[in-house]
Amino acid sequence: MTVATAGDAKPLPLDGLAAPARGWAMLVIILGLTVSVLDGTIVNLALPGIARELQATPAQAIWVVNAYQIATLVMLLPLASLGDLVGYRRVYLVGMAVFTVSSLAATFANSLGTLIAARAVQGLGAAGIMSVNAALVRLTYPSAQLGKGMAVNSLVVATSSVAGPSVAAAILSVASWPWLFAINVPLGIVTFALGMRALPFNRTAPAAGARFSLIDVTLNVLMFSLVFLGVDRLGVREGGVQAAGTPWSAWATLAAGLAVGFVYLRRQRKLTVPLFPIDLLRIPVFALSMGTSVAAFCAQMLAYIALPFLLLDVYGRSHIEAGLLITAWPLAIVVMAPIAGRLIGRYPDGLLGGIGLGLLAAGLALLAALPAHPGNADIAWRMALCGLGFGLFQSPNNHTIVSSPPAHRSGAASGMLGTARLTGQTLGAVVLATVFSIWSPHGGHGPVVALVLAAGCAAVAAVFSSLRLKTTSPHA
Repeated sequence: MTVATAGDAKPLPLDGLAAPARGWAMLVIILGLTVSVLDGTIVNLALPGIARELQATPAQAIWVVNAYQIATLVMLLPLASLGDLVGYRRVYLVGMAVFTVSSLAATFANSLGTLIAARAVQGLGAAGIMSVNAALVRLTYPSAQLGKGMAVNSLVVATSSVAGPSVAAAILSVASWPWLFAINVPLGIVTFALGMRALPFNRTAPAAGARFSLIDVTLNVLMFSLVFLGVDRLGVREGGVQAAGTPWSAWATLAAGLAVGFVYLRRQRKLTVPLFPIDLLRIPVFALSMGTSVAAFCAQMLAYIALPFLLLDVYGRSHIEAGLLITAWPLAIVVMAPIAGRLIGRYPDGLLGGIGLGLLAAGLALLAALPAHPGNADIAWRMALCGLGFGLFQSPNNHTIVSSPPAHRSGAASGMLGTARLTGQTLGAVVLATVFSIWSPHGGHGPVVALVLAAGCAAVAAVFSSLRLKTTSPHA
């Protein structure tokens, strides 16, 4: 399908929205992003209860989480591309409507199959929200203030990512698990109604030759699904423990995903406006920013999975103590994100990201070098250093990814934010599977090796970020 004009495009003279309208638009964007990110982790705490009530095994119940994550993942780029064609506002609102209706279906699910199906549809709705949220931020803020908008985005993602278990615990303390989904319904209705009035329209028509190809969508779905399932079967995505069954089947699934990806990307190279935005990767500052993001999230995944083993098995902390100590990392991100937002535009994004990732690498190296009997303060300040560094990197890096492409490719750039995060996390999980297959995760050596590799990945990301200083982009 070739489209000449965006169905939601309206010529707007302003660079961004005026102050009152900007606030309402950001409220809608924040609400949608919060519920969609939260729902990726909010169910984890309830899985044992869901399994008991619906008479399912733990291995079956985990698909309540997997169905949501896979559906979100595989549709990020297709829906971002669709946003370029028909309007980011339209994709966002349809995504919110689908998310809300499927949340209602999940609330009344009376079998595991029904719940998994509802969660898959909910994930499709979340993909509609996440795929275009950064593009909507670009439309909402004047270019001179875009850094503030991206800082708000990063802050919402960081807090929502870690708030899932806490929100779930609060809800489950007074209600049963269906209320984890029921709470989305009124929030979804309010967000949709506000979005109809507040969200901005596209300002530019799609690029000549832009189209929405079902073949490309199918290849995209296959590639990401197989890669996700391969990593999931390696058993490290959630718990760091080797999954039951032969690991060769997991590696075979992962290899199949990479093979499909090879065919898919070769096909994309021939297209004027590809679904997988190879054209944007030809922009040096964009490609370096993507490399920065992939390496940084690889470091984060290595650390996030290795740290519980280090704290629980090596240093003898309780689950509560370990959770509180690890929380110092995301809390530091929350502190740093608004500061980073104010620094964007005053200093080059590549410089801010390089400094932040240098701090992250230092914090990870210091965690790997902890003494035999560290105090809680010794661990906490190192965690906080990692979070401060990650927070200083994330907003400027996202700012470059969103602002460096041309306006008519904002949707593709927005979709690549999530794709970079996924690619880095997947790579980190595969590296960690290899590390734990050589060194036991329980003996101390495995987690320490993982943290050393994480520090190395963060250092590589810092190099990528610093190389942007040599580009000609004003946002490098």
